[in-house]
Amino acid sequence: MAPAIPSAMERPHFIGIGGAGMSGIAKILAQRGATVAGSDAKESATAESLRSLGATVHIGHAAEHLASDASCVVVSSAIRADNPELARAGELSVPVVHRSDALASLMTGLRSIAVAGTHGKTTTTSMLAVALTELGLDPSYAIGGDLEGPGTNARHGAGDIFVAEADESDRSFQKYDPEVAIVLNVELDHHANYASMDEIYDSFETFVGKVVPGGTLVISADQPGAVELTSRIRDLSTLKVVTYGAAESADVRVHKVTPRGLTSEVTVLLNGKFLTFTVSVPGSHYAHNAVAALAAGVALGIPAHNLASALGKYTGVKRRLQLKGEAAGVQVIDSYAHHPTEMTADLEAMRGAAADSRLLVVFQPHLFSRTQELATEMGQALALTDASVVLDIYPAREDPIPGVTSELIIDAARAAGADVTAVHDKETVPEVVAGMAKPGDLVLTMGAGDVTDLGPLILARLSS
Repeated sequence: MAPAIPSAMERPHFIGIGGAGMSGIAKILAQRGATVAGSDAKESATAESLRSLGATVHIGHAAEHLASDASCVVVSSAIRADNPELARAGELSVPVVHRSDALASLMTGLRSIAVAGTHGKTTTTSMLAVALTELGLDPSYAIGGDLEGPGTNARHGAGDIFVAEADESDRSFQKYDPEVAIVLNVELDHHANYASMDEIYDSFETFVGKVVPGGTLVISADQPGAVELTSRIRDLSTLKVVTYGAAESADVRVHKVTPRGLTSEVTVLLNGKFLTFTVSVPGSHYAHNAVAALAAGVALGIPAHNLASALGKYTGVKRRLQLKGEAAGVQVIDSYAHHPTEMTADLEAMRGAAADSRLLVVFQPHLFSRTQELATEMGQALALTDASVVLDIYPAREDPIPGVTSELIIDAARAAGADVTAVHDKETVPEVVAGMAKPGDLVLTMGAGDVTDLGPLILARLSS
């Protein structure tokens, strides 16, 4: 039987309904029978997919879009206080619910897995969703990206498992009470919300402390921030801690990762036995994400060999090293990486897959605050390329910061020995890349902004 719709969620209105996190919650509510409405800044495939589920989606933000009988207004941390629909909600005394509270309400009564970490959340959540579906467990899931297979970021399933990506950026992951929590890594990011690593650790400790009594924490044994977090929560007697990674001390030890072109073969040591399975994305980073997913599923009581086989059915998430196509002997691949650690992981993965081919990157920095803090590290990551094009900063929700531009990254990249070209007009990128690329090259569009739109345009220019 489907879980009941919380009364406040019977007629929700989402401000920014097209966002990755917001749209997922809206889809699940629509599939459960709620009357869903909302607005977004522009038309999109997401808006159309929501309409196909019966949702009303307005384009643009206006007070009249909010129906007078709405049971609540759902917002994310990106919605500003002067949004006209939010102001109208105040006038009508319509309750305002944060996205994380809405998601938490959907998980009530189900066995939930919450996937957290500075990087890798979307991939790991997706791997679990695909594997559990493959095993016939029909899970519900809410993910920050669209799965390649189903082509969606969320689904209401008939099973009793709910897999959710748990966002630390605004501390909203502290709202969940999972049976199993995964922490992939802990690093300083989201500088507008966290002033120090101590604040980050405090936030993750609160998240881990919300695991239900008798539940399990699956956490990296390799990543320094995760190791430090483990040392801080060892006294939580109600929590079972399962570590994974290449470290000899890991409970689920990564014995070997063997590159196979754009896939990897992973061998783990689990409960004294070796287990080998395939991961259909390249690179050690993604292999370790799969091992975290394996450990989490085992914690729910699913046989490891069944999970390992099912994980091999995962074919990727849009924007996570997604092959966009090939033209003139050049492959174009899209990456969501925007933090230096993610950039390095994806670039190293592509280096391994490229063999003797050249790796060309079109990088769009994401957020002024992130660039201000991590420009040097971003530039150093670009030194792993044969040549790169760097665009202007994608601002997303932020206002400009004086003196903070992509030139900070370009200077750092050149200081690290990188071949970098600055391009301020995004429309000229296809022409610039076509002039650089040769048959056999790999071109990677990289960043969390609209750089993803360039892949098809680059392919079209190469074809011509």
